[in-house]
Amino acid sequence: MTDTLFGRILIATDGSDKNRSAVDEGIRIAKAGSSILNVVYVIDTGTFSSVSGDIPIGDTYRLFQDEAQNAFARIRSLAGDVPVETSILEGRPAPEIVKFAAAQGIDLIVIGTQGKKGFERLLLGSVAEEIIRSAPCKVLVVK
Repeated sequence: MTDTLFGRILIATDGSDKNRSAVDEGIRIAKAGSSILNVVYVIDTGTFSSVSGDIPIGDTYRLFQDEAQNAFARIRSLAGDVPVETSILEGRPAPEIVKFAAAQGIDLIVIGTQGKKGFERLLLGSVAEEIIRSAPCKVLVVK
């Protein structure tokens, strides 16, 4: 048994600067508590239905994958010595985040209040609300 308050912390990121305060807070808590940091990026497959027919689906998917890898790299550099595990999920953001948290035994989910807008939208206030209602663990929402 460990004295760590939160053994596993999940940060849900969409790669945007609006998510930065949640990322910073999650890392701060992980450093203070010697926690493992799980970082997830959800490719909202619902966005594919709103993509212009001029943009091939494969190109859009690769764009999201690249954005996720860039977000992960930034978070790893900020996390320093904190162990970071990353995952790209697919589907509707809130249910995927909640399902991941339950499967991985997450103790705390850290999310921002808003994410990207329009076509690139991944995490929004409504997503945060849905996570709060259905999460299997504590949730910290950061403005």
